[in-house]
Amino acid sequence: MTCIKCNTSITANFCGQCGRPAQLARVDWHYIVHEIQHVLHFEKGIFYTVKALLHKPGTSIHSFITADRSRLVKPVLFIVVTSLIYSTINHLFHIEQEYIHYDGTSTSAVGVISAWIQSHYGYANIIMGIFIAYWLKIFYKTYRYNFFEILILLCFVMGMGMLILSVFALLQGLTGLQTMGVAAVAMLLYSSWAIGHFFDGKRVASYFKALVSYVLGMVSFSTSVMVTGVLIDLVLKH
Repeated sequence: MTCIKCNTSITANFCGQCGRPAQLARVDWHYIVHEIQHVLHFEKGIFYTVKALLHKPGTSIHSFITADRSRLVKPVLFIVVTSLIYSTINHLFHIEQEYIHYDGTSTSAVGVISAWIQSHYGYANIIMGIFIAYWLKIFYKTYRYNFFEILILLCFVMGMGMLILSVFALLQGLTGLQTMGVAAVAMLLYSSWAIGHFFDGKRVASYFKALVSYVLGMVSFSTSVMVTGVLIDLVLKH
């Protein structure tokens, strides 16, 4: 048998050159169950990651960046999965329809972009993270983390933020209580605490700078959406 990836002769269950299996297992029910278990299992899974980010977010993320990247879920996967969880609950109970109204602007570029953000929170959060990371680099310029390491931090933190929103959205959907205002405050407080804990958990100023950076990042992102939409509308009109 010859490896279809590197054309090396295979005499065992795996290619000695590239490590590819001699024969891939068929995609069936057992394969799907295994993949779900792989994502959700406690060690290196969603549950373990959530526990670590609730208990010691700064220490856990710092360890992921500098020492051990095998224990936590990959950051981009984490924020995409948690955003999907929130989007599912939101669509199921129509949570945001009670808070977000476009007032006839849905045909404008701003309305179209805003609708896209609502439908693609995973990608939108990553983009927003770029803006927040910019402000964090300014406020924490004495620290040696590069821009992309800060983005990894934000993927974990914002992913947890989406889970917080999911819990409150589910509570509102099941009970009818208006909880999303509390959810927004809880998400902001957690994000400030987690980021401040990551940079310097012993200084109160660290948490304050985290809060200011996060708010400025959100404002910058929202402003860029508005400006981009207005410019697109002006170009199309001319």
